[in-house]
Amino acid sequence: MKAVRYHRPKKVSVDDVEEPTIVHPRDAVLKVTSTAICGSDLHIYNGLLPQVRPFTLGHEFMGIVEEVGPEVTNLQPGDRVVVPFPIAGGQCWFCNHGLQSQCEESNPNYGPEGGLLKEKNTAIFGYTDVYGGYDGGQAEKVRVPFADYGPRKVPDHLTDEQVLFLTDILPTGWQAIEWGNLQGGETVAVFGSGPVGIMAMKSAWVKGASQVIAVDIEDYRLDLARTTANATTVNSNDENAVEFIRELTEGRGADVVVDAVGMEAHRNLLQKASNVVHLQRGSMEVLKNCMSAVRRGGTVSVVGVYGSNYDNFPVHQWFDKEIHLIGGQAIVHKHIDTLLGHIEQGKLRTDDIITHRFSLEEAPHAYEIFNKKEDGCMKVVLTP
Repeated sequence: MKAVRYHRPKKVSVDDVEEPTIVHPRDAVLKVTSTAICGSDLHIYNGLLPQVRPFTLGHEFMGIVEEVGPEVTNLQPGDRVVVPFPIAGGQCWFCNHGLQSQCEESNPNYGPEGGLLKEKNTAIFGYTDVYGGYDGGQAEKVRVPFADYGPRKVPDHLTDEQVLFLTDILPTGWQAIEWGNLQGGETVAVFGSGPVGIMAMKSAWVKGASQVIAVDIEDYRLDLARTTANATTVNSNDENAVEFIRELTEGRGADVVVDAVGMEAHRNLLQKASNVVHLQRGSMEVLKNCMSAVRRGGTVSVVGVYGSNYDNFPVHQWFDKEIHLIGGQAIVHKHIDTLLGHIEQGKLRTDDIITHRFSLEEAPHAYEIFNKKEDGCMKVVLTP
């Protein structure tokens, strides 16, 4: 079959690989009907997450069940399903306490420490050996472990594009707002107007926000934040975003601030040189801005990916402002059913951020333009 394979930084190709098979009684094999390129895939593409051997990319996918293992009784061949990106078994302490993103069962590299390259959290489809080494869904077929626990059946009246982002970006954006514990009437500021950021903006309205502010350095992304998420926008290349947010909040700052950028924020030459000196990857510049933009006693939700230690973390500011700082991988299993209901009821729409559609064979080109922010590329859907 055909699959999108990572080989080295900036090098992906569509290769012929062996079709997946059932290797565990709780497995299923899925014929992929739609898959997407996620912004966090670019961390691998750009070499910010270490990976030596080639592997199949992709953690946003859905499709038709072709085969199930003997212990999978809730699915059968022909079922159409969408699959959460974290691979969780449903039987460990963390799964039983609603923290499937910390599952102890799925990742052979799991451990309590949360280190840089070892003792990580749950496995993730198509996300390097550090996160379990499972092949992803940017392929014609994929093996789905723990298929009796993760995949959700999709109603026939909903299209692939309406539900595809239940895999990752919608639950991730939703969780960023959930952490903020909105009571109604809050101001939410989102740094990063990419797919996850826009999903956070949409979620903020559903959760009762009275004002949503979008921050980015790309006008085409801010345009989409306005048209799809009704956000007030500021280009932080043109204006001081922190001061902009304070001006709209009587000087206090936003109640909830979301970092939907992570370590791939724009860096100047001095910051790149500092990375070399301190053995850091990427930047925490956006997180610093979030700490400044939030009001005292407010919440900073971090859903942009960070994969490195950083010098000069503003711990003094965190302490002085009594900031609630929280972050991590989305607990998709926890939110997916609620969000599917919101999509069915018309409360949330996700397919309006799709800007590019390609065949699976065009994936290398899709990765290139998405990474370079060319042609107004916001979200790519691939069809095997």
